[in-house]
Amino acid sequence: MSQGHGQGAPAASSKTAGARYARNLAWALGLTLTYLIAEVIGAFVTGSLALLADAAHMLTDVGGLGLALLAIRFAARPATPQKTYGYLRAEILSALLNAVVLLVLTIYILFEAYERFTNPPDVLSWPMLIVAVIGLAVNLVSMRLLSGGSSASLNVQGAYFEVLSDMLGSLGVIVAALVIMWTGWTLADPIIGALIGLFIVPRTWRLISQAVHILLEGVPPNVDLRLLETALKEIPGIKAVHDLHVWTITSGLDSMSGHIVVTDMGESPRVLRAVRETMKDKFGLEHVTVQIEDEKMRGQEPPSQI
Repeated sequence: MSQGHGQGAPAASSKTAGARYARNLAWALGLTLTYLIAEVIGAFVTGSLALLADAAHMLTDVGGLGLALLAIRFAARPATPQKTYGYLRAEILSALLNAVVLLVLTIYILFEAYERFTNPPDVLSWPMLIVAVIGLAVNLVSMRLLSGGSSASLNVQGAYFEVLSDMLGSLGVIVAALVIMWTGWTLADPIIGALIGLFIVPRTWRLISQAVHILLEGVPPNVDLRLLETALKEIPGIKAVHDLHVWTITSGLDSMSGHIVVTDMGESPRVLRAVRETMKDKFGLEHVTVQIEDEKMRGQEPPSQI
């Protein structure tokens, strides 16, 4: 029996996809926190409930960005004998927590929109407009800082969605303020709030689904397990393949393991090299663990399925 490891085990201290955007996250956190303080002061000075509600939304952004940075710090810690992958999954847990918080907040926004629709409050449109415009600028800068990492890391994507939702909130406040200013129609506030909430829900749910899929060690969406099995069987010298597993450790780091039945154990080194090359070139998998065996050795193992 022989085993092969492509590129060795992933080091927990290696730079994850999220870690590459840690500085951008820190800048976004600083901008958001500064604006949060300004918005709270503006809410109390003007007596605007809308601004105070938006400040509460900004508070979740600060928490989400801070949590994302904390997760990256944990993910950089080295592996231990008890945690052989280190804390790489901390980024995925952070993304899941951010998404859940955002979903709960969205439910609250929809409920608040309903309350305001039935009982429209007085709104100070001018202070509301000025602060919302500043908030829009802050959120656009933060989104720019995080946009590149949102496609590479679920952790950064969770933070990006937090800022995106608040950017939409700022736009909604601006539109509502202008409508109220020009027409006096205060129902614009709850209607726009509800639309923002409905826009956020499917994106948040998608993020939750992706994070849960990774935590359950599901097959990465870019890998077709049946095509992968077929590609392995097409390698000369391989008779059968079983116990195939492909999963994501953290964003940008996928792994594969499996048992390869060969016709000639003497060909094991060549077969192993071919397996590594096929996994890397066709499926982008560089962390590959393979057990090579002959038919007799396979018969000694309990039956299993792919």
